[in-house]
Amino acid sequence: MSALELSSVGKIYGGRRALHAVTARFEAGRVGAVLGPNGAGKTTLLSILSTLVSPSSGTVRWDGAPLERGSPLRARIGYVGHDPGLYGDLTARENLRFFCALHGQDATPARLDRLLARVGLADVPADASARTFSRGMQQRLALARALAHDPALLLFDEPSSALDPAGAAWLQTELAAERAAGRTVVLVTHDLEAAAAIADHVVVLRRGRVVRDEAREGGFQADALRALYREATGD
Repeated sequence: MSALELSSVGKIYGGRRALHAVTARFEAGRVGAVLGPNGAGKTTLLSILSTLVSPSSGTVRWDGAPLERGSPLRARIGYVGHDPGLYGDLTARENLRFFCALHGQDATPARLDRLLARVGLADVPADASARTFSRGMQQRLALARALAHDPALLLFDEPSSALDPAGAAWLQTELAAERAAGRTVVLVTHDLEAAAAIADHVVVLRRGRVVRDEAREGGFQADALRALYREATGD
């Protein structure tokens, strides 16, 4: 897939401008981190990329075609929100089976087991409902669900917020694997350490505007990213 491109994207909620003329380009085979203080417009931007929210102005194009509600490209997106969005009364395998059915994907027991093993949930009790899982386990299951239909674009909202250090390290490894597979990965985070550990492209928002957009081969050192962020936001 080619780049995900935003051109002069704006969003207004009830007279309040959340995004103003955002232009950015996220390349396949990179991990892009969208950074910024609270209220900068990060989650709004991710919601637009996921087509859950429509922009008030501007365009989003992916693989040269408009990415919007009703677009067949939506089927190529894997999205993990801050809320895992699971069915609490269903087991891990039932959640995955339901999602696979929505996308016409193979949901054999062997494939479901492979998906769970991929996210570190191979030993989850078969009869345990998702509501009984820890927040970190739910986040892992949400990722398995997002990967179930082999998406080309992966979107994450604060993916490491519910994970312990071991889980955060596992996530970094998983995102690196997705990048190596040629997928486009975009994550929203307030955690500069997490961004430095995996991102090789950062877009910094402040008051709904892009104030820094930089890619570096080999990624960012934590100190360098903190300095970049302070310079861009004043924080």
